[in-house]
Amino acid sequence: MTEGVHTLLREDDRTLDTADALALPLGDADEPLVTDGEAVAANDVPQEPGRALALSDFKPPQAGPVDSALRWAYRLGVPGSLLAAPLRKPAAPRMLGTVMSPLEGDRAAGMALRAGQLQVHGLKAPIDKVDFASSAPLTPPFLRVVHGFTWLRDLSACAPREECAPIAERALRKWLKANPAPGKGAAWTVENAGLRLLGWFVHAPLILSGDPATRAKMLEQMETTARWLDRNVTSADDRLGQVAGWCAITAAGLLLPDGRPRRLYSEAGLLRALGELVSDDGGVLSRSPLAQMEAIALLVDLKACYDAVDRDPPAALETMIALLVPPLLTLRMGDRALGSWQGAGKTSAARLDALIEATGVRARPAKDTRHWGYQRVDAGKSVLLLDAAPPPRPRHARHGCASTLAFEFSAKQQRIIVNCGGAELAGGQVPIRIEQGLRGTAAHSTLVLDDANSTAVLIKGQIGKGVEEVDIARTVVKQRGRDATRLEAAHNGYAARHGLLHRRILLLSADGEELRGEDLLEPSGKEGKRGKIAFAIRFHLGYGIEAGLSEDNRGAGLALPDGTYWQFRLGGDSGEAKMTLEDSLWVDGHGRPRATKQLVVEGLTPRSGGRFPWLLKRMG
Repeated sequence: MTEGVHTLLREDDRTLDTADALALPLGDADEPLVTDGEAVAANDVPQEPGRALALSDFKPPQAGPVDSALRWAYRLGVPGSLLAAPLRKPAAPRMLGTVMSPLEGDRAAGMALRAGQLQVHGLKAPIDKVDFASSAPLTPPFLRVVHGFTWLRDLSACAPREECAPIAERALRKWLKANPAPGKGAAWTVENAGLRLLGWFVHAPLILSGDPATRAKMLEQMETTARWLDRNVTSADDRLGQVAGWCAITAAGLLLPDGRPRRLYSEAGLLRALGELVSDDGGVLSRSPLAQMEAIALLVDLKACYDAVDRDPPAALETMIALLVPPLLTLRMGDRALGSWQGAGKTSAARLDALIEATGVRARPAKDTRHWGYQRVDAGKSVLLLDAAPPPRPRHARHGCASTLAFEFSAKQQRIIVNCGGAELAGGQVPIRIEQGLRGTAAHSTLVLDDANSTAVLIKGQIGKGVEEVDIARTVVKQRGRDATRLEAAHNGYAARHGLLHRRILLLSADGEELRGEDLLEPSGKEGKRGKIAFAIRFHLGYGIEAGLSEDNRGAGLALPDGTYWQFRLGGDSGEAKMTLEDSLWVDGHGRPRATKQLVVEGLTPRSGGRFPWLLKRMG
């Protein structure tokens, strides 16, 4: 039987019927990933332990003595109107320009608003029944949309301004009635206040087209919010929240009268915050693709505010936008949508394309983002992504996930191995009660030891103790005369508790049709402990894949929706490990949890270590 399987694997022109594909065992999984003399050095330098994330040094713009004095005086609290024009009365509130942002909203969400429904991650709520008070018991995604006014972009995308303005004004009046002055709660976090004020500036025609009294009240509220942010921006929960606040303050300095001192003050603060937000290779320190997209969107909107008043933005702003784009593209799968990392679900290709087009940046995906922590391999029409860094530090984590050494794999437009994702979308169609579970190691395609997370998953998106060091090596390997890419990484997340290191080796063939893997457990000290410990290696399957186990429970056949067939097989020296097929879920691009399956390789391994090779190969 095995000999026949080996023959089948080497006959690329043969195809399998469905029954064969779902039951046929697969051989050769225990072949060594690299034979002697095959490896060719290519960035084969281990990542410095504990330095997976590093701060960028992003300095404020240089200024002359007058500008420096204005910035210093405004920071001390001297009113901007007094600094800008000390010999005249403060100018009346008004908008100095009309902002034309290149970013577009979600038309479907905008149409739902016109129908009286607030739609957040696919979940709808009647606007008339939404509590706009800052202390309202709404889920985090709804709090962000309601108090960040992010729905304005969606509304503006669905119809002409004349049809949308009355809807926006009604919602705005309800919000102002519930929040007449700065206070506490969700409405007055720095991030939500920054998003709200910047949204008001960018979509001013929607909210300033009504009667003069409402317009005057709205302009006064803009100035009030800007002054509140002046005083509170540095108290944001994290650097991305600070960046949102600084962007809004800078926009106020550009678009409201007597704003020069405020602009000078906020430009310096913004660039400092950006330098503390982003790693050396351009990835945000929360390691979240959604946070990366938010940072880009904030800067694109702010750049549009500069354009509205015919002023050039600081050169560092353009540089930062160009720096943020390539790492985001690193996480793009074969279907051109983003992978599921650090709380994100599948982010649609259309949304990503629109964002990148709005930046005006033309770039290719970065393949080796060692500071941000993701490794990308492109081969043939396949894409492999590996999380090769510790989780974000507690001060940066938003929806921190214990996903170290997890991987995702796609062939053409089909995702084959995925992570569950979607923790950041909890509160929409994803239930809040499973948010922590979606952040755990078991929700990712990696090894779990003793049913414990490799890094502690805490409440409110925080991360505890666990992985502190990750070593990563990337090499080019000659395979059948062609260059293949080999990734090898190890983490110490289980060292303190169980005395074991997890090492993962992945080798993707040059044509992208064969992925060899090996998971190893190695003693972290000179002497391994006695006894055995339970382990499970989880491979979450892409949506729509039909899977069937082989008779010996050491292999599985995968029938993909595109009609192709892949085989998964454990190596010969995987000990007593057996494979099971279990239920799983995956959060799609609309925030919907989808029922899927997962292959689970599990058993007991000696505390002195173990080796578990496996092979995933396209058939026919």
